[in-house]
Amino acid sequence: MTTENNIILNTVQINQKIKRIAYQIYESNTDEKEVIIAGIVGNGYIFAEKLVETLKEISTLKVTICKVNMNKKKPLNSISTSITVADYKNKSIVLVDDVLNSGTTLIYGVKHFLDVPLKRFKTAVLVNRNHKKYPVKADFKGVSLSTSIKEHVQIDFLGKEAKAYLI
Repeated sequence: MTTENNIILNTVQINQKIKRIAYQIYESNTDEKEVIIAGIVGNGYIFAEKLVETLKEISTLKVTICKVNMNKKKPLNSISTSITVADYKNKSIVLVDDVLNSGTTLIYGVKHFLDVPLKRFKTAVLVNRNHKKYPVKADFKGVSLSTSIKEHVQIDFLGKEAKAYLI
């Protein structure tokens, strides 16, 4: 149950973070013709879709979206993508998720792409919680929060509305 007290980011703030991250992705890929935005299934993919939409508005890059299908509860299970290896080989990729908590989802997502030669590999999250158990970092982040391990960050994307809150 959300109350006004536990909202971390409202729709306007989330949209500002998306635009800022999109500009950062564009700036780090100015020498590229194409960038692959790989969103982790669920909210990571929704966040990726919003980044792609903004990148297409602000840049001349060819932007390709990719869905990374993985079981977040069992990240060792097989991981697949909505585009083929040939589609992202020797290209710049940004792996996107909504919240970086322990780093488990991101590290296994990163691992999936490491079997293929890439030009550049970056990560982007809307909320970085700083509770990492793996050496993975977000290259682009909307906001960093110091939370207790018992707290949970929830992001709701509801059409044009969005909010991030602490529960």
